[in-house]
Amino acid sequence: MGGKLLPAAFAGSPPLSQVATSAAHGEDSPYFAGWKAYDENPYDAVANPDGVIQMGLAENQVSFDLLEGYLREHPEAAGWGAGATSFRDNALFQDYHGLKSFRTAMASFMEKVRGGKARFDPDRIVLTAGATAANELLTFILADPGDALLIPTPYYPGFDRDLRWRTGVNIVPVHCDSANGFQVTAAALQAAYDEAAAAGVRVRGVLITNPSNPLGTTVKRRALEDILDFVARNNIHLISDEIYSGSVFAAPDLVSVAELVESRARRGDGEGIAGRVHIVYSLSKDLGLPGFRVGVVYSYNDAVVTTARRMSSFTLVSSQTQKTLAAMLSDEAFAESYIRTNRDRLRERHDHVVAGLARAGVPCLRGNAGLFVWMDMRRLLGDGEATVAGELRLWDKMLHEVKLNISPGSSCHCSEPGWFRVCFANMSLATLDLALARISRFMDRWNKATSQQEQHY
Repeated sequence: MGGKLLPAAFAGSPPLSQVATSAAHGEDSPYFAGWKAYDENPYDAVANPDGVIQMGLAENQVSFDLLEGYLREHPEAAGWGAGATSFRDNALFQDYHGLKSFRTAMASFMEKVRGGKARFDPDRIVLTAGATAANELLTFILADPGDALLIPTPYYPGFDRDLRWRTGVNIVPVHCDSANGFQVTAAALQAAYDEAAAAGVRVRGVLITNPSNPLGTTVKRRALEDILDFVARNNIHLISDEIYSGSVFAAPDLVSVAELVESRARRGDGEGIAGRVHIVYSLSKDLGLPGFRVGVVYSYNDAVVTTARRMSSFTLVSSQTQKTLAAMLSDEAFAESYIRTNRDRLRERHDHVVAGLARAGVPCLRGNAGLFVWMDMRRLLGDGEATVAGELRLWDKMLHEVKLNISPGSSCHCSEPGWFRVCFANMSLATLDLALARISRFMDRWNKATSQQEQHY
């Protein structure tokens, strides 16, 4: 049968669902627009040396060789083991609890990246297809459509999609500023809560990222204590997204909310706290395995664990993936060596990019974690341009003239125009140096133009 294929949508076709046609996915955000510009003109040292360099992707490639080395030395971890029998075990049905061996290895790894300061029960680990699925799953469990989560700003732009699109849940920003390094305060939490209440919106929880994406900083212990007190006082939940917990490379060390839950329990003043605390983790960032789609919901609430496990049937992790990673993470020597080496490499890469930006006259927020820096270009906006519109004009220049995809602070709901997230771990050192050189040349042109304007006046 010949003929042309019909277009995907045409006049007279049945309507799609409200979720399918909702704008809540947020594809119109500059965060996603930058990715599109990169996809259309990607940098390649040989084929396209003038293309866009991707600095909007928080991916850890600096330690990937360690994983490849492990698999070369232990081919059985990624193979079928005992041949057809092992293949059958992996291919046939696995229930949504996941492999016990993998949950045990994951619990051990989560303890290691936190320096043994918190313990994790494998039976409380619920596996999901990445942190995106874990955060959405928790949102479905903790809130109803029309309810809200409070999230300190600046926050990961993908949350607008991950937490809102299919759940119908709202996000109320908790505005933080540079005066204290964007650390969340009790006053800011209360202001956001009161704002939601005044609008008739029920708040069901607070979601924090610790370490922070996009800031690259850890949340201070005092701030975490205030958050725990706040959620207890208002009878709401706390989700702590700790997917960068193994990527803390400088002081101060990470204080996980798990550590505070345990310390309060030991002191005897943890009544009503543990049951409202839920942790999200993933192997996408610390281990650099986003393609494996391995996430975790860890909750101290029995009902949440039970419900999350039931709902995880929509986002299961393949048995073969679990088997391979169980072997890798349960190798104590390898896991400890990887964590140590990865931190050293991230620190070197972070210091390299901060120094390069400083030479170009561009400061950054002091960071100690993650795969990015929070770059301060506020002085380039000037008094009349210190607006979101001014920031986006600068971002457009960086994207189309300098050919760098960086994420503008406004896409992270930052209340101060002029901040940008710059990722540094998803490329070679040579590509990073080229990106820094492009920024340096841009700043030279800007300084020259500014000097000429001052002389004119």
